[in-house]
Amino acid sequence: MMKSYKFRLEPNKEQRVTLKATLDTCRHLYNNALASRKLQAELYRLPIAKQWTTVEEQIKALPLQKETNEYLPLVHSQVLQDVLRRVNKSFKNFFRHLKNHEKPGYPRFKSYTRYNSFTYPQTGFKIVGKKLKLSHIGNINLNFRL
Repeated sequence: MMKSYKFRLEPNKEQRVTLKATLDTCRHLYNNALASRKLQAELYRLPIAKQWTTVEEQIKALPLQKETNEYLPLVHSQVLQDVLRRVNKSFKNFFRHLKNHEKPGYPRFKSYTRYNSFTYPQTGFKIVGKKLKLSHIGNINLNFRL
């Protein structure tokens, strides 16, 4: 059984700016990864499922991208890896719908209003007292009353 808890974050102004920048960076990475896979499919004119770059290859390319993109190093590495896994999951869902003869929805590019969360899958976060400590962001006040 898995449990989840919801807490309201109460970031200060500086943390709000950092959180927004993190979301923007993740959204841009998502859209770039999606564009890369879409371009490969158009160039090869072969079934997309057999020709695109794998999520593992995209994750291995992140350190090189961090050298050329000034915003990527400001975000925790596992958060960036999770963004690439989201792209992979959206394509898997697309092909699952095709296989089951359901109406498929090709993965969409995410606008500002359609990308509103990021995930720390394993490390980079900790709850200390009444604060949530996020790597590269800082200690954010938590409101336990919802």
